[in-house]
Amino acid sequence: MSAQNPPAAAISRRNLLMAGGASLGMAACTTAPGAQQSALLGRGGATQPLIVAPHRRMRITVCTRPFRAAGPRLEAQRFGETTVIHNYGHGGSGWSLAWGSAHEATKLVMEERPSRVAVVGAGAIGLTTATYLAKLGIPTTIYAKEFPAETRSARATGTWSPDSRIALKGETGPDFPAMWERLARKSFATHQYYVGMTGHPVEFSYRYYLSDSAEPTPQSHSGAGPHFADYDDRLDDMTPPAEDLPRSAHSFPVVRARRRISMTFNVSEYSRRLLADYLAFGGRIERADFGSPDDVLALDETTIVNCTGYGARQLWGDDSLIPVRGQIGWLAPQPNALYGAYYNGVGVLSRRDGVILQVHGDTEAWGYQIDNEAPDREEFDRAIATIAPLFENWRG
Repeated sequence: MSAQNPPAAAISRRNLLMAGGASLGMAACTTAPGAQQSALLGRGGATQPLIVAPHRRMRITVCTRPFRAAGPRLEAQRFGETTVIHNYGHGGSGWSLAWGSAHEATKLVMEERPSRVAVVGAGAIGLTTATYLAKLGIPTTIYAKEFPAETRSARATGTWSPDSRIALKGETGPDFPAMWERLARKSFATHQYYVGMTGHPVEFSYRYYLSDSAEPTPQSHSGAGPHFADYDDRLDDMTPPAEDLPRSAHSFPVVRARRRISMTFNVSEYSRRLLADYLAFGGRIERADFGSPDDVLALDETTIVNCTGYGARQLWGDDSLIPVRGQIGWLAPQPNALYGAYYNGVGVLSRRDGVILQVHGDTEAWGYQIDNEAPDREEFDRAIATIAPLFENWRG
């Protein structure tokens, strides 16, 4: 195990993924009944084995997820004649909740009746919020040290995960679950606008949850460490349910397999598309490096949306932000096989911009309170060694 991540004692509902409940923030998994079950059966997207081997390596990227125990910060703060609207702290759910958060932030912006707006930060939340504002005809400028392809958001897994490390159990206000549901539903609907577009910024593909045991893994988190909030059941009606696959319906060399359809973000193309849309709506983007809140408040705009993610810890002195390290190992793209699989604490997802491997660990505590963004080759090698046998022993 890498020295950069603490050992984890228990199996979480997301990371070994055979619990019969939701995985990676998706809606709760139930067996599809009758005709629906029959319609979903078949090998689906996993018709070709993925090539998971060291010679396919491209790079390693690491990001720091901006986690807050109380959930994302979505509120206005006044500084004299300037209003700063904070929109950050989405944990591992930034891309998934981006449009819903943009909608909520825009409602706060409109209360200020601004003639123009500044958005600070060009990651998933900043770029989406700025696009939302520009589409409404509000003159908007993004100010950012890093442009979209350079941000932490560009290193995201790219899977629909609206409650991935979104808050801690017992630490949110009573209205938070309902607000989270609004964000998730608004986002899910808006993301689908981009399905079918040239370049496939957003698409749907299969996820396979694989186990060497015939018995479901217990869902409870009994280990030490943080206990993250779980709101999957609030979206039961929104996404297709999971199904247990008979042995004849898949090619994986495992005892038990479940499958569901999930949304995939091809992050590089999605970012490019959003930036193009933003500029087409009249938005502007400028490179700027802010060292303190005073630097931000010196902008000409008097309505400012702060979308700095984990950067808000230093820029705004927000010590409530907790780093959660996440590393992705990239393999060369395999466009003939676009699907994902999760097995023994490791996930693989074939996107159009690459096949990505990620160690999830035994619980969601993996990477918690670690802000080291240095690539870890040992972790990448572990991911390859765990996943490769699935395809080396593929049943054609």
